[in-house]
Amino acid sequence: MTVKIYNTSKHELPNYESLAAAGMDLRANLEEEITLPPMGRSIIKTGLHIALPIGYEAQVRPRSGLAAKKGITVLNAPGTIDADYRGEIGVILVNLSNDPFVIKDGERIAQLVIAKHERITWQETTELDETQRGQAGFGSTGV
Repeated sequence: MTVKIYNTSKHELPNYESLAAAGMDLRANLEEEITLPPMGRSIIKTGLHIALPIGYEAQVRPRSGLAAKKGITVLNAPGTIDADYRGEIGVILVNLSNDPFVIKDGERIAQLVIAKHERITWQETTELDETQRGQAGFGSTGV
């Protein structure tokens, strides 16, 4: 699949780091470093604009290394970029650690996964099919 991308950053386009990778790293596009204090959050711009075909979305997800080693994650993970959005991709980062975290220009801050999705039509009803689980909710399937 080919997707149009407009890059206003000074960085290379996102790419897959391995043959089987699902996501491409997004880089911070900054004029100056940003320090995220503990529990702080900020929208980090990437300089990227994309045009996805209808029926697809781009999901902005955390980078596992940043999350595990530094406590930095994407606040609304996964963030969704709809096919009709043409603005700059921004990443809402949050610092869940006890230490300030400095984001530098060009740093890999998140990953982008392109996913196909379906649209539905609701069929209103007054009852649903029975299942073994039924209405059992949070935690009902065990630990």
